[in-house]
Amino acid sequence: MFYSVRGKLIHMDSGSAVVECGGVGYNCQTTMNTLKTLRLGDEVTLYTYLNVREDAMELFGFSAKTELETFKTLIGVSGVGPKAGLAILSELSPEQVAMAIATDDIKSITRAQGVGKKIAQRIVLELKDKLAKSLSASDGSIQIPGAAANAASGNIPKAVEALGVLGYAPSDVASVLAAFDSSLPVEQLIAMTLKEMGRK
Repeated sequence: MFYSVRGKLIHMDSGSAVVECGGVGYNCQTTMNTLKTLRLGDEVTLYTYLNVREDAMELFGFSAKTELETFKTLIGVSGVGPKAGLAILSELSPEQVAMAIATDDIKSITRAQGVGKKIAQRIVLELKDKLAKSLSASDGSIQIPGAAANAASGNIPKAVEALGVLGYAPSDVASVLAAFDSSLPVEQLIAMTLKEMGRK
């Protein structure tokens, strides 16, 4: 329903930011990572997600599209609600979430407040399973046009796998990754790709 809100940041607290648009203050629940990028009184844009429940309507806002997409991916896992999604993204960046899932790093996910080992294991299991299904549907191979040598060695295949965890199709990210140096750290390749994808 709401794609984004843009306006003056009139209030902030530990878990939310209020953006005034056309005389209406929209209270957006958000992450510590987004709050670190905001300054009271500034003109800001938050990418939003509206969660409708029987007893409430909650608006969530994020300073980057990639954080919003990661949030939506996380809450798509059974048993993971918006509160857990915010906690994970307050502790980890979208790139770190992707890496944690791709490398079975449950410990990093459990650093988030209120996220136990069982939830972390479910996140890793469900999202890796989702990735495996999407890869098998596309014959399981990752083709990177014009960068076969680049892809065969280096960290590009790992970055493609981690980005797949976040819901990006290998064919979509492959052409972006082909332009980068394959010897860069996986997390940096993910961050650069997410930044580039956010511009499209």
